[in-house]
Amino acid sequence: MEDKLQMIEKNETWELVDRPTEKPVIGVKWVYKTKLNLDGSVQKNKARLVAKGYAQKPGLDYNETYAHVARLDTIRTLIALAAKKGWKLFQLDVKSAFLNGVLQEEVYVNQPEGFVIKGKEDKVYCLHKALYGMKQAPRAWYGEIDSYFTQCGFVKSLSEATLYTKVRGDKEILIVSIYVDDIVYTGSSEALLAEFTQDMMAKYEMTDLGLLHHFLGMGVVQTESSIFLHQKKYASTLLSKFGLTECKSVTTPLVATEKLAKDDGSGAANEEQYRSIVGSLLYLTATRPNIMYASSLLARFMHCPTNRHYGTAKRVLRYIKGTLDYGLEYVKGKSSILIGYCDSDWGGSVGDCKSTSGYAFSFGSGVFSWASVKQNCVALSTAQAEYISAAEATTQDIWLRFVLEDFGELQTEATPLHCDNISAIAITKNPVFHQKTKHIDRRYHFIKDALQEGVINLEYCPTNEQLADIFTKSLAKDRFNYLRGMLGVKSPQDLKGSVEL
Repeated sequence: MEDKLQMIEKNETWELVDRPTEKPVIGVKWVYKTKLNLDGSVQKNKARLVAKGYAQKPGLDYNETYAHVARLDTIRTLIALAAKKGWKLFQLDVKSAFLNGVLQEEVYVNQPEGFVIKGKEDKVYCLHKALYGMKQAPRAWYGEIDSYFTQCGFVKSLSEATLYTKVRGDKEILIVSIYVDDIVYTGSSEALLAEFTQDMMAKYEMTDLGLLHHFLGMGVVQTESSIFLHQKKYASTLLSKFGLTECKSVTTPLVATEKLAKDDGSGAANEEQYRSIVGSLLYLTATRPNIMYASSLLARFMHCPTNRHYGTAKRVLRYIKGTLDYGLEYVKGKSSILIGYCDSDWGGSVGDCKSTSGYAFSFGSGVFSWASVKQNCVALSTAQAEYISAAEATTQDIWLRFVLEDFGELQTEATPLHCDNISAIAITKNPVFHQKTKHIDRRYHFIKDALQEGVINLEYCPTNEQLADIFTKSLAKDRFNYLRGMLGVKSPQDLKGSVEL
């Protein structure tokens, strides 16, 4: 407690003043992280002073609360690019990050319990900077770090608000991505990297974690030839949480011939447990694109799930059991050319007959951006379903090109977008609207403009080489395993060189 209060005083977070008559005063409390000892007793450590933010009133104690965090797509793109370039990734952790955020509002808090100053019991603290628990604390911290980066000559990305770049000369570049109090950075210049580390350590209370090893629940293994992402620890925790540590594994997450419907007559399942499993699986897709379709399919039945849905969710966990240490491999290469794949089934959703779109993007090794999404409208033909899928992939491609340009990797050539439907390609390249396309929503036709402007180049690829097929339907074992390898999802045993997780 005393250490935390000393840090608050050193940081000039507050000032002792007379109690205001017109402004409310917010309470504060001490919270602790706890540790379980070997004898079963609980040990309290790492005390933190937290404001009772639930007592704050909007417009009076705070205004805006939203704070930006990096997309996982952006983090994976950065990691894939670093692997391709042979750069090393580093990490900094900000100690008590929220205490650095400067407040724009006038906020008062009581003196903390146990540390009330004798003779000044009626006085309160006027906050100059944020405390943990306050509604605006995350936004205040983001405003502080954003202002500092701007002063240091960084340029903020217009496409990703938590991404900053600094260029020196023609070849030296430093790239920084922030996720609340975690800072990941890489670049081509060791001098820039060292300078950035020193500046940040001097400005804020920091922990230099060195090479990036763990980030947002993901393990990062950096070798001379590749970077391997995995979530082995998280996957093990899931199996333990849902009582499947000793379960028998299966070879595919879904049965190829099985279709899930909203009402299948199997009886109602435990909704809370089902939602917990599906939510956990969705987070596991951060490094497991091979379960993306299964997870997104199960997410369609969050309301009133049945026992059949619950059994399917447990089957996905049984698949995880057999692939516990699998992850994504990004290998070192010479070029950073963006490559895309898009695909769709046709009317695969039982009940509403809507189709599922899937896409994936890579630099030629592991994929770093992917999606499996049910389409908003009913497609009247396979060509229309594929056309809509291509349009959705194009929107992602445009955003990725913006991000890569901010990384200093301008895509001068059109992105090859592989599609296995000749009719959809013909519709894209034909400027004439005819009988079979007049009903398609106008928003999807922007793909024609992207094609003419040289942003994408829709190319045909055979169905058996269509990478995005794994995001649109359940597949047989051999087909699933082949596409899983194409995605770059591998076990450590499949990698070149020894990798320990």
